[in-house]
Amino acid sequence: MSTDMQLPRAARVFVSFVALLRANNFAVAPEQTTAFLTAIELLGPRDIRDIRQAALATLGPPPERRVTFDRLFDLHFRGSEAIEHADDGEDDETVRLKEEGRGDEEPLLSDETSESGLTATRTEALVERHFAQLSTTEALRRLAREAPRRLPRRRGHRRIRVRRGPFADLRRTLRDSVRSDGEILRLGHMKRRQRPRKFLLLIDVSGSMKTRTEENMKLAHALVQAAPNVEVFTFGTRLTRVTRALRLKRREQALSAAAHLVSDWDGGTRIGEALQAFLAVPRFGGYARGAAVVVVSDGLERGAPDALRDAVAKLSRRAWRVSWLTPLATSPGFRPQTEALVAIERFVDDLVDGGSTGSIVAHVLALGRRRFA
Repeated sequence: MSTDMQLPRAARVFVSFVALLRANNFAVAPEQTTAFLTAIELLGPRDIRDIRQAALATLGPPPERRVTFDRLFDLHFRGSEAIEHADDGEDDETVRLKEEGRGDEEPLLSDETSESGLTATRTEALVERHFAQLSTTEALRRLAREAPRRLPRRRGHRRIRVRRGPFADLRRTLRDSVRSDGEILRLGHMKRRQRPRKFLLLIDVSGSMKTRTEENMKLAHALVQAAPNVEVFTFGTRLTRVTRALRLKRREQALSAAAHLVSDWDGGTRIGEALQAFLAVPRFGGYARGAAVVVVSDGLERGAPDALRDAVAKLSRRAWRVSWLTPLATSPGFRPQTEALVAIERFVDDLVDGGSTGSIVAHVLALGRRRFA
């Protein structure tokens, strides 16, 4: 007989929460699980806050993982209700873009569907998206395996000792000279330490990109899990930061959390306004400073191309490198034809194929070969 069948029905939800914590690398001993259930029984909780306090007191999450603990707690006990209200006030990570036009050109919400996903629209469609549980592709396995050593790096300010380097290590040289009666037999060297460069991924989730949305989100999750300093945003008719959701280790849970956070799946296309909104929030704009920025979008903008051009120009001055990956770039000699891509071509460092997970992974890993700055 299974353990779940032996447990009282009321206790199963609490035991399954402990199992969820363990699946996300929280160390929870069997004694802590028993203490958690005992605390629940003694408290006779009348509110979800009582259960949270009992969990914190008995399961003891480390302080540095408190945010992840709270996110898992909300996902398990409150579901989508928690995600909708998790980032109120100053921590709000969703920016709604202003409506286009005068309001008489087309409705704000659209009942129309785009079966092909190849056309852009300005109407806002707020929907919930569900991701299929598919096996990890070889491209994602390659990304997880090679990203830690092949993603772009930068020179840090601290120095390390090396056999050959551009800086003299006077302290080590003088210390070694004591052993040889003050004679300097070998000059020590140092160089600046290499550190991971910030990486910013902006994903278009509008209707014209809906055939690629699921694969792009899986790639974003693999990238967040494989490397530090990675930030992920989605944009359509709203700008949403999904980094916190994608930090959950299990891909199904991470994508489910992101699916609840983002409300403009398969909706309108306002790329220029989304990027301007990103740069207008100081906390968001700081993520792009000195970062490798990758925008995955077809560039089928329905707004004014001037807004997109100005936003990309500002982004290029702030970032280390800006890459625009579009499914329209199907050949090495691709030349942009849409008005939006023509407007931004001179401000981006790369305008290449983004029509498959393999091509995106290849470009991301190739960025590490660029020289340091």
